[in-house]
Amino acid sequence: MGSTLIEKIFAHNIGADSVKAGDIITVNVDRVMIHDIFIPFVKDKFEEMGFQKIWDPDRTVLIYDHLVPASQLDDPRHHHIGDEFCDKYGVRNVHRSDGICHQLMTEAGYVKPGDVAFGTDSHTVTYGCVGAFSTGIGYTEMASILGTGKLWVRVPETIRVNIKGTLPEGVTSKDVILTIIGDLRADGATYKSLEFTGSTVDAMSVASRMTMSNMTVECGAKCGLFSPDEKTAQYCGLTELDDFLKTLHGDDDAVYARVLNYRAEDFVPVMACPSQVDKIKPVSQVIAEASAMEEGSIVPSVGLIEDGTVRVDQVFIGSCTNGRLEDLEAAAAVLRGRQIAPFVKLIVTPASRKIYREALANGTLDILAGAGAMITTPGCGLCCGRTGGILTDNEVVVATNNRNFLGRMGTSKVNIYLASPVTAARCALAGKIVEG
Repeated sequence: MGSTLIEKIFAHNIGADSVKAGDIITVNVDRVMIHDIFIPFVKDKFEEMGFQKIWDPDRTVLIYDHLVPASQLDDPRHHHIGDEFCDKYGVRNVHRSDGICHQLMTEAGYVKPGDVAFGTDSHTVTYGCVGAFSTGIGYTEMASILGTGKLWVRVPETIRVNIKGTLPEGVTSKDVILTIIGDLRADGATYKSLEFTGSTVDAMSVASRMTMSNMTVECGAKCGLFSPDEKTAQYCGLTELDDFLKTLHGDDDAVYARVLNYRAEDFVPVMACPSQVDKIKPVSQVIAEASAMEEGSIVPSVGLIEDGTVRVDQVFIGSCTNGRLEDLEAAAAVLRGRQIAPFVKLIVTPASRKIYREALANGTLDILAGAGAMITTPGCGLCCGRTGGILTDNEVVVATNNRNFLGRMGTSKVNIYLASPVTAARCALAGKIVEG
């Protein structure tokens, strides 16, 4: 009997011949990430537990990304507590406004293929893009890891997602993962591992895989894993994959809870419609439904209808889901030499300082700025609804991030559509939801 990808990672981590879904094991933690929102709670719980030192300060990373620039009166307190914690316990891996935590953890080389990592944020699942197990935990679990270097987990069952073929032009990995979430629904993969395979997946860049791993938590998954390959090795700064990493793929004779098969050619541009991440519709369907509604009507799940279209007030391109260089370049390809609609606010937030500089060097930011975009400092920004573009009642935003919950980007009456950078850029040009 073979093993799934997550079973191989866990077995190697604990030095066992094999583990199976449902086993309770205690893993040795390779890396932890704490972000600025959680650091005060982690510190208090760590000291409440009586720990005097961190098990390995060099395996601990603190990242300031959600609360920068500070936008509320309490934000600086988090910064001061974080600095005091690092000084007291010898944490040297600290990033101040260098970018979003999930981008930095792989970009800066903290997480490698085969690692076991935890972070104080649900989108820690992102690191599965390089073949590492990573998932989000609360501050109590994080405090325990800081003191012991270990954590118990239950080995999850696996849903294998097999995708073969070539994606149509204008369709991205964001459309792929949104479609999968729509099929599984928000709870369809609860405490399961999603394992992505197939020729379509093999052809994807690491950045595209990051988009998919990032959003696996939106259907309840514990992790979203890709087998490491030559692209992974290059991205992670490895000369080659060692013998263990070459085995990191799910076996065909492993036990899978479910297998999903897709043809790449069947995917189309889609959106997650207000206000559920699994409310997935083809963009063409959103347009058709709007055209059938009465002009001037306001429908909570659609927005303000004008002349049979959904008017777009704002577009956001960024986040740990779609703030990478290839995402900015895809938007720039749509916007090159053109101007966004005069009433649209287009906000572009690179996922890291490195990406910002790369996009500046190759002219991508110049194209975006020339089209009318506001380019912000790297960080979480509007995705977590704190800085840079909060909206109000009945406004519509098309965004490339991962969640469209009520109140996430302003009032509870803001209509948030999630889409790819290509679709988002097209909507910014038209000032309404469009497909092409």
